[in-house]
Amino acid sequence: MEQWTEIRRRVLVEDLSRREACKIYNLHWKTLQKMLSHAEPPGYRRVKPVRRPKIEPFLPIIQQILESDRSAPKKQRHTAKRIWERLRDEHGFTGQITIVRDAVREMKSTRKEVFLPLSHPPGEAQVDFGFAKVIVAGVETDVAVFVMSLPYSDAVYCQVFPRECIETFQEGHVRAFQFFGGVPRRIAYDNAKTTVTKIVTSRERTLTDAFLKLKSHYLFDSHFCLVRRPNEKGHVERLVDYARSNFLVPVPAVDSLEALNAELMNRCQRDQERMVRGKSGTVSTLLAEDRAAMLPLPAQPFEARRVKDVTADPLSLVRFDTNSYSVPTKYAHRKLIILATVSEVRLVYEDQVVARHPRCWDREQTRFDPVHYLALLERKPGGFDYARPLEKWELPDCFGLLRRRLEADDRQGTRAFIRVLRYLECFTLPQLTDAVEYALDLDVIDPDSIRIILDHRMDRPTELFKLDGRPHLAGIRVAITDVSAYRSLLSATLPESTTAIESGVAS
Repeated sequence: MEQWTEIRRRVLVEDLSRREACKIYNLHWKTLQKMLSHAEPPGYRRVKPVRRPKIEPFLPIIQQILESDRSAPKKQRHTAKRIWERLRDEHGFTGQITIVRDAVREMKSTRKEVFLPLSHPPGEAQVDFGFAKVIVAGVETDVAVFVMSLPYSDAVYCQVFPRECIETFQEGHVRAFQFFGGVPRRIAYDNAKTTVTKIVTSRERTLTDAFLKLKSHYLFDSHFCLVRRPNEKGHVERLVDYARSNFLVPVPAVDSLEALNAELMNRCQRDQERMVRGKSGTVSTLLAEDRAAMLPLPAQPFEARRVKDVTADPLSLVRFDTNSYSVPTKYAHRKLIILATVSEVRLVYEDQVVARHPRCWDREQTRFDPVHYLALLERKPGGFDYARPLEKWELPDCFGLLRRRLEADDRQGTRAFIRVLRYLECFTLPQLTDAVEYALDLDVIDPDSIRIILDHRMDRPTELFKLDGRPHLAGIRVAITDVSAYRSLLSATLPESTTAIESGVAS
């Protein structure tokens, strides 16, 4: 470029002739003419496209192969190497693989899809699940990452759950709405089984009952992407990667998922301090505009849960999500309803909750509550030491002492001990422990006496009557009784001697 500039200046401004310039700079006449015609080197200018005589006759065949690949399984489509082999073996192609690769690359580049930028007004959201690895209590675990993003403000909220299912899908929405302080008017989704049971047309969907309940409670509108078109919710697709790479790197090591979710919420809050590219404010500033366009939160909270009808088996167990949970033995062979949330499994018979268990997210596990089997063991005390539900039941030391003393005093001591344990159906373990220790101190260890101790300790003195919540009684005033009025009645009816005696006593 330096020589180009010097030659142009000397010929066009100074008095250097063109013939002399060709001699001094050793240039061809046509080259000098090009330099004087252009302020900078114009580069190589092709007059007509390069001919490729070897590959040109085979280009239609390559085009046909790539077109047929569109309907083939994704993992069974032609590579450039396989196309070259077919051209060589089936069509007599004599060229090398390089020119075939160039042709395939050029054809594929012209067929790549071009996407239209979408407008995102305030008050809209997108939802998706991603996946990541975390270390929980020293064990590496795969978790599902729920992400809700607001494209207008670029705000993001994420939580981790053991896996993607109806309960975690609903719970993620409940927490996100609380975090953002409102309900987006329109939310975009893909076609996951948690929301869609059937794809009717390109835009029409048959939705799951669980998703319809969520929509009915919060009153938001839903939008579903076309099949295999996640670009319609590309904002949340990008923020799933953003949350994973910014909030979960390095791989977090935590005691529980609840602790990790609390930290994720703090990080999402701190993320609102960043500036948004192409906009004039931070995420928190734009989030205020998003909130103004959102629906208000309902007054009544929504419980994220899955409902299922089950029947208890002869072992007094019900199966849910590959795991088994115990119920009291009197409900064996009965139909029950399971209400499963992210953290708890409740079992309902008619209108009564008969059992509660912490939610188990492992597979093919059994969760026993020993108290559920005590009624059966009272009738079959011989199985007390062999009952599987009681294998890992750790009781305070006072219960072992109580059992030994009951069995030493009576042949039915084991049954009496089980009767005492059955009080756990009505009282907590600390309450029963205190009563047993007190009974051992008094040397009164029969079950009836322990029950009396429990009932006595549960008695509470009558509290002072308050008028809170009873405004109609606040204006009533009761005068203090004047007992001197009764003395006048006595003076009027009793003989004088009696009155004198009473007055003397009074004095």
